[in-house]
Amino acid sequence: MDGTAGAFEVLAEPTRLKILDLLRPGERSVGALVDSVGMSQPGISRHLRILRGAGFVSVRAEGQKRLYSLRRQPFQQLDDWLRDYRDLVEARLNRLEALVVDRAPDDRESRLLRRRST
Repeated sequence: MDGTAGAFEVLAEPTRLKILDLLRPGERSVGALVDSVGMSQPGISRHLRILRGAGFVSVRAEGQKRLYSLRRQPFQQLDDWLRDYRDLVEARLNRLEALVVDRAPDDRESRLLRRRST
């Protein structure tokens, strides 16, 4: 998969998001995912193959079973990428809050708001 854009492409599919949500508490077998998602085994396996190819899940064999679990690294990479945008939005919201507080009428509630923002 090619960078952040590819990761978002993989995550844009609702069934894959559901699979990731089901894996959050810990590893699960393909059979357990089939039961939870309500899709055929080949369909789940196809989504797992895509998630694995993109690095979001890992698999380990236990006898005949294949157990899937989340990998932390790709989620950390997405979070790192999003941090710049999150910081930008938070900075703009902080400036907006300061502007609103500065222009608020001078009453008891406004004084409380000013105290909280400093």
